[in-house]
Amino acid sequence: MASTSSQRQPVPSRQFGRHPDQVSIIGIGGYHLGNVKTVTESTRIIHEAVDAGMNFLDNAWEYHEGESERRMGRAIADRRASVFLMTKVCTHGRDAKVAMRQLEESLRRLQTDYLDLWQIHECAYHNDPERHYARGGVIEALERAKAQGKVRYVGFTGHKDPEIHLRMLAYDFPFDACQLPLNGVDAQFRSFQTLVLPELARRGIAAIGMKSLGGDGRIIKKKVARIDDALRYAMSLQVCTTVSGIDSLTVLRRNLKIARDFSPMSAKERKAYEQSLIEYAEDGRFELYKTTAEHEGEIGRAQHGFPSPEEVAL
Repeated sequence: MASTSSQRQPVPSRQFGRHPDQVSIIGIGGYHLGNVKTVTESTRIIHEAVDAGMNFLDNAWEYHEGESERRMGRAIADRRASVFLMTKVCTHGRDAKVAMRQLEESLRRLQTDYLDLWQIHECAYHNDPERHYARGGVIEALERAKAQGKVRYVGFTGHKDPEIHLRMLAYDFPFDACQLPLNGVDAQFRSFQTLVLPELARRGIAAIGMKSLGGDGRIIKKKVARIDDALRYAMSLQVCTTVSGIDSLTVLRRNLKIARDFSPMSAKERKAYEQSLIEYAEDGRFELYKTTAEHEGEIGRAQHGFPSPEEVAL
C-alpha cells in the first residue's frame, strides 16, 4: 500500500504530441474494465483513478459488445471535463458509413457529445492501410467527425507488425496520435520502438504505449520480468501515456504508486533491462499479438475471411 505522502502526489502528466493537452503518464485500458465483476466496482475504479489524476481513458466500440463503453460512460458522467476520453472505431475495412454509425453509438454509450481522441482500431492485416484509405473508407469518417466537432483528435492503433504502422503513416494523413505495443522484449523483435517511435516523434504524433506486460502478463507470471520494471521501462520511452489493463482496485493502486514514484530510466538503464530479457525476446514468445492471431478481434477476422476461434477449435 502506498504511503500517505505518496498518495498525495499527483500522477505526472505529459504533453499530447504536438498539441497542448496534458495527459497522465499512465491510463486506464477499456478492455479490462469489461472484465470487472460488477458495474459498481468498475465505477469505483474509474472514480478513484480520475480523482487521483489518471485522466487518460482508453476504450473501443467493440470491447465486450459495448459494455466497456457503457461502464465508462456511467462512471464519467459527472467527471467528463476531468478526463481525456478516447475510443476506437472498429470498421476493420468497412466503409465510412459504418464508422459514423459506430461513432454515434460510442457517444451514446459514453454519455458525451464529443471524444478527445477517436482512433482506427487494430490495424493488424497487411492490406488494412489500403482498405482504410480507399475511397469511402474510414479515413473519410475521421475527417468528417473532426469537421463536425464530434472528435477533437484522430489516430490509429495496431499490434501486429511495425511495417503496417509505417504504411499507415506513409500516406501523410495528419494523425494526432498512434497507439502501439512497447515493452522490453519489443526492442529485440519486429520492434515498434525502433521502427515506429522515431517516425512519430518526427511528425509530432502523440505516441500511446500499450501491452507493457506483453499483452497477457505471462512475462510477469513466469518471473521473467517484474511489474514495476516493466511499467517503468514502458513509461520511460518517448510516449505521452502508457495504457494499462486495470481490472481491480488492487491493480489500480499499484499502478498509481508506480506512476507517482516514477523517474525515467536512463538510456543505460533501458539497455540493461533489454539485455536482461534478450534470451526471451528474439523469437516473440512473449509477444503473441505479433506471432499469432490470438489477439485479433472476431469482427476483424470475419472481415478478412479468417476463421473465428470457435471454428479453429473444431
